[in-house]
Amino acid sequence: MKRVKIRQLVGILLLGFLISLGFIKPIQDYLSIPTDITVFQGERLTIDQKHPKATLHSSDQEESILSIGNIENNPQSFSIEANQDGNAEVTMQVSNLPVKKMNVKVLPEFKVIPGGQNIGVRLNTVGVLVVGHHLVGTSNGDVSPGEKAGIQVGDIITEINGKSIQKMSEIGPFVKRSGESHQSLDLKIIRNKQTLHKKLTPVKDKSDSSFRIGLYIRDSAAGVGTMTFYHPDSGKYGALGHVISDMDTKKPIVVNDGQIIGSTVTSIEKGTHGRPGEKLARFNDGEKILGSIFKNTQYGIFGKLKEPMRNGIMDKALPIKLSHEVKEGPAEILTVVKGEEVKKYDVEIVSSVPQKFPATKGLVVKITDPDLLEATGGIVQGMSGSPIIQDGKVIGAVTHVFVNDPTSGYGVHIEWMLSEAGINIYERNRNGDKVAS
Repeated sequence: MKRVKIRQLVGILLLGFLISLGFIKPIQDYLSIPTDITVFQGERLTIDQKHPKATLHSSDQEESILSIGNIENNPQSFSIEANQDGNAEVTMQVSNLPVKKMNVKVLPEFKVIPGGQNIGVRLNTVGVLVVGHHLVGTSNGDVSPGEKAGIQVGDIITEINGKSIQKMSEIGPFVKRSGESHQSLDLKIIRNKQTLHKKLTPVKDKSDSSFRIGLYIRDSAAGVGTMTFYHPDSGKYGALGHVISDMDTKKPIVVNDGQIIGSTVTSIEKGTHGRPGEKLARFNDGEKILGSIFKNTQYGIFGKLKEPMRNGIMDKALPIKLSHEVKEGPAEILTVVKGEEVKKYDVEIVSSVPQKFPATKGLVVKITDPDLLEATGGIVQGMSGSPIIQDGKVIGAVTHVFVNDPTSGYGVHIEWMLSEAGINIYERNRNGDKVAS
């Protein structure tokens, strides 16, 4: 019995000792050094070795991938320069004893051209979207055939009687034939990604003898936003940084196709505490189509440009920062507050989450530029998608404003927008095609 108690006591003491190690500063320092590091070719990292006698080593075979050197006037830091893409292992030693291993993955050089331009957005839905019900006055009273058939707001009608439906104008002839023949319509609908079939019988409106289904429907949507990036190698772009939802149903619009169009900011409604501001803009004369839209997701809209877009102040391709590289502190955004002129404004990264998996709201951004605060009051609707630049690299895009503090809002990391655009920054071939093996 005494032996059991002694063992328990020893176990408790050992556990306490191990826990206490985590509070010793040298141990904390070594634990803070990452074990997995991802960088782009041509970048240089600074590693704080935490110990005056520590050294960094890599194998002879990996010297072509990484170069390790000392930092002048800082004997406790090393620089690691990524020479070419590949994988390498770096070992930190103290008195010839290994204390930390770091796996370094070097990605091929990657750059995008930042945006900032104001754009008009026109989306065409998959099928037609049900945005409401209405009553039809008949000789037997008021009724909504659509509601009676179980059609809900937010449903997408994709087929009628086996025929594909893309536009509102295509529904009228089906309704007329159904009413005249006293036969129900067979509707194929999508609801929350599920496919359903509903029977709907049109009724005759006593006011004009027309047959109606008692539904409000929509087949397109339009708005304005900001271009985030353009990838010159693939022609792909990303914009907005958040999903476009239908204004009535509040549900994301399922895109069949769409276009982005040149847009001009005509005025600004400044944001105040409790009320977000807004960019007021119009589509440019002639409505020149700048590119296509093939995707509308929680990270923005994505497609291909017909030709490169220029912002006039930062037209050269810039490298990007991965989420773990973004730091708190000063940064800049590119956006338009008047006409079509893109300008650069100062902001501060209040916080950044080093996300390992795609997620929105990875950044908190605060507007600090006095000119922008004077013009807009902070972040306003229509500014979504404005690219964020830090240390000469694209790190993400502005997405949402804090209602109770219009000077601040959320941002999304650029790597997730690139992924949604079909650009895999971790592959050599980044145009969306598979690499032959």
